[in-house]
Amino acid sequence: MWACILRELHYLLKNKWDLALVTLAPLFIIFLFSSMFYAGKAEHLPIAIIDQDQSELSRSIEKYLSHNQSLSVAVITNSQDEAEHLLNQTKIWGYVLIPSGAEQRLVKAQDAQIAIAFNQSFFSIGNTISSAMMLGTLQAIVEFTGDDYLGKKLPYLDAPTPNVKISTLYNPDLNYEFYLGPFVVPAILHLLLCCCVAFSIGQEIKRHTLHGWLDQRTLFSALMAKILVYVCIFCLWTWLWMFWLIVIRGWFVAGSLGLILIAQFLFYFAYAVISSTMVLATKNLSKTFGFIAVYGGSSLSFAGVTLPLNNAPLFTKFWANIIPYTPYAKLQTEQWVVGSPVYISLYPLALILVYCIVYAAISLFLLKKIWREA
Repeated sequence: MWACILRELHYLLKNKWDLALVTLAPLFIIFLFSSMFYAGKAEHLPIAIIDQDQSELSRSIEKYLSHNQSLSVAVITNSQDEAEHLLNQTKIWGYVLIPSGAEQRLVKAQDAQIAIAFNQSFFSIGNTISSAMMLGTLQAIVEFTGDDYLGKKLPYLDAPTPNVKISTLYNPDLNYEFYLGPFVVPAILHLLLCCCVAFSIGQEIKRHTLHGWLDQRTLFSALMAKILVYVCIFCLWTWLWMFWLIVIRGWFVAGSLGLILIAQFLFYFAYAVISSTMVLATKNLSKTFGFIAVYGGSSLSFAGVTLPLNNAPLFTKFWANIIPYTPYAKLQTEQWVVGSPVYISLYPLALILVYCIVYAAISLFLLKKIWREA
């Protein structure tokens, strides 16, 4: 087994393109996404205020919207057409319309007819500005009603008012670095891993070097040795990236770090043996890479991370349950973010282990068949 590991390492050192796939490519991916999510979340998003009322209420709304960290009041106008023109040009992401007579209607306990519009075609930006504009507008209305109007009209009354406490758990700042970072990097690295494993085994088949690489008595050890070289390399890159997030950036692990590391090893191993199964079954690198692109490339979308699986079509749920990324994402969330008890995450860990065992057995069966034919 050690001889096979040394043979694979020697092969990587001799072939610069293969070496680049396990060194420069992961480094570039980690650098790219660490830079992309470094800022945390989008802030100072430009919006417009259509102030047709020119009242104390509209000035209060303008103040609260201007003080919101997520927003930047780029334009204050009285023309709705101008604001919609800017919205269509994506120079602003939304606007708050304060129609004429809004303050008078509000103090008469009527609908003030204040409207909020935002661009939801950019999903994350739309959610950010819609929440910020709604919060700022409501705070302004509360301040105006309580301090500027009722405070001057009614005598002082010390009456308790109901309070509702709203808490955002685990990621209260809605930080994209903590939300997407832990998922995107493994999602890309496991694709690279699959390509490396498929190409390495595919080259042995193409060059008819199986007998030089394998011995009939040690088929399994030789196959595992080749796979483990790439699994260990990509695990090291992942742990380097985790060091950046946890130690440098300060995103501490709420649960068991050890369980996450074990799950990552099994996660990469599962995809490695899946890739080896496909290349051994097809004996064709083009078909294998096509399968990897569809099967592995869909992992992030179908794992319930970015798109919810609730009320999803039957095929979506089926696909989500046949990829190892789904239980891995669940385990990582439970242990890194939520801090769940270890026993809760043993089930997704067992599912990843099942993928490893099943596809390793299939790979060994196919390898024995090819070895005999060769």
